[in-house]
Order: sequence, then C-alpha cells, then structure tokens
Amino acid sequence: MADLLFRGATVIDGSGADRFRADVTVTDGTVEAVGGEGLTARQVIDADGLVLTPGFIDMHAHSDLRLLAEPAHPSRVTQGVTCEVLGQDGLSYAPVDDTTLPALRRQLAGWNGDPDGFDWSWRSVGEYLDRLDAGIAVNACYLVPHGSLRMLAMGWDNRPPTPAELSRMRGLLARGMAEGAVGLSTGLTYTPGMYADTEELVALCEVVAHYGGFHAPHQRSYGAGALEGYAEMVEIAGRAGCPLHLTHATMNFGVNRGRAGELLELVDQALADGLDLTLDSYPYLPGSTTLAALLPSWATEGGPDATLARLTDPAVREGVRIEVEEKGSDGCHGVVTDWETIQVSGVGAPELADRVGRTVAGIAAAEGRSGTEVFLDLLIADRLATTILQHVGHEENVREVMAHPAHTVGSDGLLVGARPHPRGWGTFPRYLGHYGRELGVLTLEQAVTRMTGRPARRLRLDRRGLVRPGFHADLVLFDPETVRDAATFDHPRTPAVGIEHVYVNGRPVLSQGRPTGALPGRALRRTEQGTRAR
Repeated sequence: MADLLFRGATVIDGSGADRFRADVTVTDGTVEAVGGEGLTARQVIDADGLVLTPGFIDMHAHSDLRLLAEPAHPSRVTQGVTCEVLGQDGLSYAPVDDTTLPALRRQLAGWNGDPDGFDWSWRSVGEYLDRLDAGIAVNACYLVPHGSLRMLAMGWDNRPPTPAELSRMRGLLARGMAEGAVGLSTGLTYTPGMYADTEELVALCEVVAHYGGFHAPHQRSYGAGALEGYAEMVEIAGRAGCPLHLTHATMNFGVNRGRAGELLELVDQALADGLDLTLDSYPYLPGSTTLAALLPSWATEGGPDATLARLTDPAVREGVRIEVEEKGSDGCHGVVTDWETIQVSGVGAPELADRVGRTVAGIAAAEGRSGTEVFLDLLIADRLATTILQHVGHEENVREVMAHPAHTVGSDGLLVGARPHPRGWGTFPRYLGHYGRELGVLTLEQAVTRMTGRPARRLRLDRRGLVRPGFHADLVLFDPETVRDAATFDHPRTPAVGIEHVYVNGRPVLSQGRPTGALPGRALRRTEQGTRAR
C-alpha cells in the first residue's frame, strides 16, 4: 500500500502540458502512480479543487546561512519552494580558508547576517554540502563563487591574475565541481569579482563546461552598460562552450525603460546560434543589495578593512561623491545615483535602526547634509552591513522578460534586516496569483513550468521537476483561486496565502498552510550523469 494518496487533484506536471485530473500516490519518498483505478494509501489528502505540481525551484537564493541557522526555512516552504540554488553573485562561504572566511563574513553580513555562536567549521565546498545534509527543510544546489576563488588565489587585488594564480583558481573550481557544485557564479559589480576581465572568466568557464555545469553571472551592469554586459556573458559562454544562466535578468534604471525587448533579441540570437541559455527574474520592481555595492570599484580594493579606512579620507570621499553623483559609479551600474531611489532596508548596528525604511535623500534632508555624506557615514557607522532597496525597475520590462520561453524564477531574496525585500517570502505565489490569475501574463501551466521542469533541466536534477512515476516526491498542493503573495514592503515576512501542502523527498514540510519543522532536504550534488542526493 502507498504511503500517501492525493485524491482528485488537478495535476500540472511541470512539463508545460495541459492540466489534468488524477489521483497521485507516493511511496518511500517517490511518486508511485499518477492516475489509475482504485488507488489506496495509508494517508489520504482530499485534493479536490486544488492544484498539484512539482516543488518550486528557486534559481537565485541567498539562504546560504539562513538555511543552516534556521533550517525549518519558513520563508521558502510557505511559498512551495522545495529546492534553491545557493552560492550566488560570486560571493559565498565555500571554498574559504582562515584568512578569507572572516572577511567574507563581514562583507556578506548585509546579505546573510553573521549569527552569534555559529559553527563555521567547514572550509571546502564538499564540507559545506555535508553541513546541509545534516538537516534542512528544502533541497539545495550550490554554485562555486568566483569572488571567493579570487580571494583565495590573489586577495582583493585589482589586476589580472598571474598564470599561477589563474591555475590555482581553476584548480579550486575543479575541486568544487568534483565535490558536487552545479556551476560557477560571478559577481561583476562586487569586490573582488569586478576586477576580472573576459579572459579570466573564459578560462574558468572552460572548467565548468568540462564538469557539465553552467555559469550564472551577476554581470557588469544592469544600468547604463546592461546590453554590453549581457553580450559579454554570451561571448564568454560561446568561447568556453559553457551553458549560461542569466541571473536576475532585468533592464533597470531610467536608461533602460522599455528596453527589455533588446535584451530578449540578444537572448534569441544566442539561442538560435546554439547556445544553451536560460535566465531568471523576480516579479517586483525594486532591487535589493548592500549599500556598499554602490561604491566605485577603486574604493573597495583591498577588502572590507581597507575600504572602511579609505572612506575616512576627505580626498577619497570627494572622489566617491564625483563618481556616484556626477559620473555614475561602476558599483551603481554606470548610472548617476538618485538618492531618492535608495531606501535603507536593514542595518547591522542596533543604534542605526531609525534609518530603516527611509531613503538616503530623506535622511539627508532631515539632517541638512548631502546624500553622499549620509551614504559614506552610514557605511562607516554600520561597518558596511547596511542593506538597501533600489527603486529602479519598470513594470513593462518585468512582464516582457517573464513571458520569454527561456525564463525561470529566482527570488534573489535576502532574509535578514528589519525590512528586507518581500521577494524573500512572496516571489513564487506572486507569479501564480498576481501575474498569472490576476493579470494573465502567464497561464498557470506556463508559470509552473518556469518554477519546476525548466529549472530542473538547467540544474540536471535527477528525477525531479515533474510529477511522474519514479520521480522524487517534491510536491506542492495549492488553491488556484486564492494563491497569492501576502508579503509587502512594510511587512515583508508575511507568509503566502493559498499554499496548502508542501512535500520534500516525500515528507511534509508544510501541512494545511503551516510549517511542520521537518528537515528532509539535502544537498543535491552534481555528478557526470546529473545531480544526486547523498
């Protein structure tokens, strides 16, 4: 007898095919039957009026620490997410050594926090994946972060690597891929990844291609140089023979209003030329990052301590002002910074809590100072830990990108801070509810495919991403009439509505809309044949 029966479900199987009604059974963590007569099970869930789909896959997550510090992971299980891809934007915590780890902890505090008493005993990619295996609510894949490789090989120097340094990066990358990573991420507006040239990236992507992985770049510009940045990523992929996944693929800032079509023309041409290419986006207009990311690259050379020391120098501060307010900092995508669009979403220092929710322009006006003064003084006072929302997106671009057939879903969700971006809790139900049911930009089948079957193929997941006999039972059951995001910018941690049941490897992590606390998730490691759970 089966362990579990979903009776009378409307199945959307993740392949793009039309929905159909069926009973579905699960045994030993695997889908046993989809349809058939007289199916029985020890537990029966009445699924009449509900949609059963594969578990949702978050192609761009920043849960690298939260998944370990809070393994029940309510931000994801309440959305129906059963797998997420970590190690994004060229910066994460493996591989590291005793020198780079403390610096990374400080640099990434705005993204992931820096929990007191946390166990940092791993150093390699394999050891980090082993820590995930110790017990998490959802499955996870990992990208080797380029910035972390560069730190290990050559510190924070703003220069090309020597042949020996490049060889070391390639060796570290090969080891990470052999230990189970699914690809390489790059962060080309973040220190030290922004110092890499095209040739360095081609050399690294050749290693990724050898292991059957993909390159997921945070490219050099989403503003003034966006199209040139995307074109460089396509060039690198073609030269290296490496599949490409364009993360948070948007056309932001005023210079790119209405220009999503130009990006998609580039994507279509690359696909026509035979490039293996996908992309992801989140269904919101504001972006989110650290306040320090707006600094010009020359101001961040040498790492966090060097940056903080430099920002107290009056000559440096004036140089930063010219870059951000007159020229357009490369950290702000070559666009002159409009302080009205920069809203503080989180701080590390409790005494700065009154800054949260306010724009830099608003703080400056209230205190009779310039925007750049507020910007630099806040970075120093908060030791670079401040996070922000950037109100620079355009609705027409968001809709056009999500409609493209190479599109998948990535939340890019930061989960720390007083008022983080609501995409951390609302991305997936927002696609289903707001953009699907309410606006009709996507059919339900199209939305589900972008969240399940298509990303599973990109990740080469073994028997995941579809509701099929023999596939792992990563499953979501939701009400198509009520599903929606409830997280807002004022209340960003509000769980979604209409997600009823979520199963990971056949075990419930959400039951009747409530997290169960179960930890059945595992690291999904790359192998030559695909990706395996150990």
